[in-house]
Amino acid sequence: MVKITDVARHAGVSPSTVSYALSGKRPISEETRQRVEAAIRELGYRPHAGARALASSKSNVLALVVPLRAGIHVPVVMQFAVSVVTTARRYDHDVLLLTQEEGDDGLRRVADTALVDALIVMDVQLQDPRLPLLRSLDRPSVMIGFPSEPAGLTCIDLDFKTAGAVCVEHLARLGHRVVALVGSPPEVYVRGTAFAQRVVQGFTAAADRAGLASSVHPCESAPGAARAVAERLLREQPALTGVVVHNEPLLEPLIDAFEQLGLRVPADLSVTAICPEETAAGLRVPITSVALPSAELGERAVELLMRKLAGTDVPEATLLPPRLTERASTAPREAP
Repeated sequence: MVKITDVARHAGVSPSTVSYALSGKRPISEETRQRVEAAIRELGYRPHAGARALASSKSNVLALVVPLRAGIHVPVVMQFAVSVVTTARRYDHDVLLLTQEEGDDGLRRVADTALVDALIVMDVQLQDPRLPLLRSLDRPSVMIGFPSEPAGLTCIDLDFKTAGAVCVEHLARLGHRVVALVGSPPEVYVRGTAFAQRVVQGFTAAADRAGLASSVHPCESAPGAARAVAERLLREQPALTGVVVHNEPLLEPLIDAFEQLGLRVPADLSVTAICPEETAAGLRVPITSVALPSAELGERAVELLMRKLAGTDVPEATLLPPRLTERASTAPREAP
């Protein structure tokens, strides 16, 4: 690993001169600065994050705050994380991943040090207890998710309310009159997680507008829960012909369960979902779905932070419009 002493020796200057060239805290001649910069390029030297923080009050590190609470689908979270890390590297930033549910204390501990320059916050709740602190920090932040009161914050997300509505509207166009939402695990709704609540709002409002009979069923993500919820749906709504799923791990087990109960997809039952594109396309029965654009959301969240760090104004709210792709899991309702 190249050290600052190696750069100094290569440039013919002292290590302190290299430090001044990096931090700008003391004037050096233009000729010396150019020699130091040439040595850095030739040797591939990268200042340690802690040294950068001490020298310039900037760490070139972003914090990604994503508490791994009960009901969180970790593979999707990791898609966001990979996107954030990959985009941050384009801007010469590293990412510190914070996964514990520490609330204000954890955020303050990180923000009160020179450890990170800015924060990306996920798993946003409608009444998120972290909001007062985020509004008061002297470091910029971006939330992937929308609380009930987003004023004074920078938020970006898929328009989940419209996504729920789009799925219902698609089923209604196909002639389905009785629909159900198989949603996230119950604890996700108990916490008031914003994206899950908004899917329910959009689903219910669209069903009411179209005059459809509808119901909402939170469901654990375990395969055994799929059979139980399928049986409950058919018992409570025997005329059911359309299902919206907002619970990625449950998609294939749910289709299997319905088929074991005598319903073919899509001949007897049409299924739509809000999930990652590759999940929907890769199932035994490819699912008509609204894509969860985790890569785009992660990338754009970092870009918003970079603009904020540069002192550029950014929009407070960015909602990505949902995009529905029709696949083999939906079909017109057969006449009784």
